[in-house]
Amino acid sequence: MPNDTRKARLDAIDLRILSALQRDGRMTKLKLADAVGLSPSPCHERVRKLEEAGYIAGYRALIDIDRLVATSLVFVEVSLGRHEAKDFEVFEKSVQDIPEILSCYAIGGGVDYILKVAAPDIAAYQRLIDDLLAADLGIERYFTYVVTKPVKVQEGWPLERLLGADERGTGPGGRAAS
Repeated sequence: MPNDTRKARLDAIDLRILSALQRDGRMTKLKLADAVGLSPSPCHERVRKLEEAGYIAGYRALIDIDRLVATSLVFVEVSLGRHEAKDFEVFEKSVQDIPEILSCYAIGGGVDYILKVAAPDIAAYQRLIDDLLAADLGIERYFTYVVTKPVKVQEGWPLERLLGADERGTGPGGRAAS
């Protein structure tokens, strides 16, 4: 399994470092070292290695957009009319250049893509959709789902759950991880 290969490269301390930095990417080296049970120099060296190996892709600030401007968040199911490789390529290339499309996922099932779109209001969202349709990207149909309130927004990955161990090095149900 691919996850086992990736997991073997990291030990429990590396996972604690990654989890801590996901929660607070600006924490001081001293606070991070204390949180993971290392002295500062070895902890900093591990962070450097995790960065160099690509496990840490970058650091950024999370902006509270609601404090800046009112927005409408919309999820959109998109189905293409044709399903040849070039049709998917045209659509996928086109969405890359549209900043209002925050994310686009190709999915299996009854639709081809799910888009997450941010717009100043619903009228602006509709203009964006109209532009996509006019661009002849092969969209056969789309369904719009307007977010009325966020219930849960989680920015980080549940590393311990995905890797089968919690931060104490135990697996699901509290069993010791191998």
